[in-house]
Amino acid sequence: MPMLGKTAGGLFWMFRYLERSENTARLLDTGFRIALTGSESAEVEWESIITTAGVRELYLEKYDTFEQGHVINFLLRDKDNPSSVMSVIEMARSNARMVRTALSSEVWEATNESWMTLKSQLARPVSVKNLADVLTSVRQHSSLVRGALHGTMLRNEIFDFARIGTFVERADNTARILDVKYYVLLPSAAFVGSSMDNAQWETILRSVSAFRSFRWLNEAETTPRAIAAFLILDKRMPRSLAFCYSKIVGNLSYLAQNHVGDLPSLELARKTYDRLDNRDIDRVFDEGLHEFLEASIASTARLAGQIQEDFRFYG
Repeated sequence: MPMLGKTAGGLFWMFRYLERSENTARLLDTGFRIALTGSESAEVEWESIITTAGVRELYLEKYDTFEQGHVINFLLRDKDNPSSVMSVIEMARSNARMVRTALSSEVWEATNESWMTLKSQLARPVSVKNLADVLTSVRQHSSLVRGALHGTMLRNEIFDFARIGTFVERADNTARILDVKYYVLLPSAAFVGSSMDNAQWETILRSVSAFRSFRWLNEAETTPRAIAAFLILDKRMPRSLAFCYSKIVGNLSYLAQNHVGDLPSLELARKTYDRLDNRDIDRVFDEGLHEFLEASIASTARLAGQIQEDFRFYG
C-alpha cells in the first residue's frame, strides 16, 4: 500500500532541510575561505554568497551592504530568513516530529540533538573567531542523522523518500556552489587560469569536502575544467550532479514499483540523468558553465515540484 502523501512529504522535506543546513554551512565556508585570500572585492564575494543561496531580496530588505558579519548571521541564525541554518533545523525537527512513527528512535534522537545543540550555538551572533567551529558543528550533526538513517532504517518507501529529499537538495546546492565561481567570483576574465583563479577553484573543492578525493584522481591536473568535470559529471563523487541524479533515479524507480500508474517525476529524473551521462566537460564549457548550472538549478526545481505532485504530499 503506497505511503500517505503527508508522511511522504514530511520525510522528503525533513531530509531536504537537513541537507540544506549542511549546504548553507558549506556555502558560508566557501565565502570565508575566499575572503581569507585577501581579495579587495570581499563585499562583492559575500554578495555572491547571498545571491547563490537564493535569499538576495530578503537580505536587502534588512541590510544595505554585504558586510561579512551581516551575511554570516543572516545565513546562520536569522529567523526572518527561512533558509537560515536555524530556520531549516527547526523545520527539519518539526517534520521529524510529524513522521516520528516512521523513523527509528536513533534517527529521531540524532535530529533532536542537532536542533538542541545548534539552538544553543546560534543563540548569540556568530563572530569570525568562532565561525569555523559552528560550521563544523552544522556539518557534523547533519552527518549524524544521515549515519543513523543508514544504520537503522529499513530500505523501504520511508528510506526512499528520505534519500530523494537529500539528493534533490544536494543537486541543487552543488550547482549553486559551483556557480559562485562564475557568478562574480573573479574580478575579470583576465584572471581566468591565473594562480588566483586556481586557488579559488581549490577553495570550492575544499568547501564540498572534495579536495583530497579530487587530488587522488587528478594528481597532475588542478584546472577549472577538471574540477568542474569532477563536481558535475563524475559518478564516483557523492556530491556531483551525476551521482545525485543516479540516486534520485534509483530511489524513484523503487517507489514506482509500488505505485499505480506512471510517475512523471521518474521520467523527468531519467531525462536529466541522461543529459549528464552523455555529456563531456568540453561541451559544458562551450555552452557556458554559468548557463549550464542555471539550467541544472531550474531542472531540479521542476523535478521537486513534480515529485510533490506525483505523491500528493499535501493531499
